[in-house]
Amino acid sequence: MRALIPLVLASILLLNPMSALAAVQDAVLAGGCFWCLEHDLEDVEGVISAESGYSGGHVDNPTYQQVSGEKSGHQEVVRVRFDSDKISYATLLQHYWRNVDPLDGQGQFCDRGDSYRPVIFTAGENQADVAQASAASAASELGVSKSKIKVQIRDAVQFWPAEDYHQNYANNNELRYRYYRFSCGRDRRLDAVWGERARTGAAWASPSPQ
Repeated sequence: MRALIPLVLASILLLNPMSALAAVQDAVLAGGCFWCLEHDLEDVEGVISAESGYSGGHVDNPTYQQVSGEKSGHQEVVRVRFDSDKISYATLLQHYWRNVDPLDGQGQFCDRGDSYRPVIFTAGENQADVAQASAASAASELGVSKSKIKVQIRDAVQFWPAEDYHQNYANNNELRYRYYRFSCGRDRRLDAVWGERARTGAAWASPSPQ
């Protein structure tokens, strides 16, 4: 997958250099285990690539051991490169929200600690505004106050790619990945929080009348 990214981008640029440069954008998202979030977002229509990495902390070129040992201040993140002519940032965030537990700010699913906290890292004022609006929509859909939403929204900082063995982990280590995901209870919790909209990019819905 990673080896194909430069070829895909080159093809886009050859077809229409100026519009392609404007359309390709990045979103940096933390939602617990980056293996899972990468896998959940990489096949969304309009997504060009998803890369696991680290961001938010104070250590340059962090290692997995530093991050998972809570010594770096970083979160596990996924850098999603997307074509904004095919999918808007707002729609991409709908997919993100339905793949995390927004009510848990102490980690995600079975993974606990600061490195697993859910965070939306925003690049610029427009992404920040869209992210804040999406948080309000998520709260409304879940029928909770916005203060109950524990996904942090903060300015983007340096993204550090994770080690090669973490990239495309779900496809390269299918049995281990499936066992981890099941034992961690990720999908069970997503179903409990989001119901039929779990793991989708469906339009926001208002809560059902009580």
